Amino acid sequence: MTKRLNWNQPTLNTGLAIAIGEFRDTTAIDKFGYNSSVGSTYETVWDAGDVYAYPGSAVALTATSAGGATDENVEITIIGLDENWAEQTEVVTLDASGVATTNNTFIRVFRAYTSNGQDLTGTCNITNGGVTYAQIGTEFQQTMMAVYTIPAGKTGYLVSGNISSQKDKDVTAKLMMREFGGVIRTKGLVLTPGQPFQRQWVVPLAIPAKTDIEIRAKTGATGPIAAGFEIILVENN
Repeated sequence: MTKRLNWNQPTLNTGLAIAIGEFRDTTAIDKFGYNSSVGSTYETVWDAGDVYAYPGSAVALTATSAGGATDENVEITIIGLDENWAEQTEVVTLDASGVATTNNTFIRVFRAYTSNGQDLTGTCNITNGGVTYAQIGTEFQQTMMAVYTIPAGKTGYLVSGNISSQKDKDVTAKLMMREFGGVIRTKGLVLTPGQPFQRQWVVPLAIPAKTDIEIRAKTGATGPIAAGFEIILVENN
C-alpha cells in the first residue's frame, strides 16, 4: 500500500522510495542537458543551441533523420504534453526517407530517444513549421534538454540543480521559469569560474502546473556546457 510523501521527515532513502512507488501520486523527473558550443550570449542548455522556442499551440511533430534511408525503421519515442497539458508519449517509426510524423499533437516536448534496437546514423530533428523542438544526436541517441514543463494537475518541487563547463572560464547560468500566462524570468543565478556547481534546495521550490523550466548559460570561452535539475512531481488532490 502506497502512502503520502512526508516532507517533514526526509531520509536518505526518500529518493529510492519515490523511484519504487512507495509514495502514491509522487514521481521524480531527472532532466539533463548539453550544449556543445555556448558562447558569450545566453543559450538554453540543449542539443540544438540558441534559446529554446516553445510551441504557441499544440502541433503535430515531424521527426527527420539526416541519415535518410539508412535510418528506415528506427523507432523514436517522443515525450511531452498534449493540448490539455497532460503527459503524453508517442512512438513513431521512420519511413524509407528517414521521416515520421506524429498522430497526436504536442503543446510541449521535453524528451525523445531511439527506442528499438537500431541506432540513428544521422541527427534527428523533431520539428513543426521549420522550428526545432527537440533534437536527437547520434552520440547520445536521445535528447539532452535542460528543459521541462510541469504537467496539468501536478505541482513540481525542485530539489537540485547542477551545471558544469569543459573549459576553465567564467560561466553565468540562469534558472528560468515561466508560469502559465506569465513571462519567463530568472528564478536562480549561478556565477562560477568554470568549476562544476551543484545546489540542493533545503526547502524545495514549489512550481505550479504548466510552468516552463529551463537552464540558460553564457561563458567567457566558447565551449561545451552541461546542466540539469531534479524535480519531484506530486498530484494535486
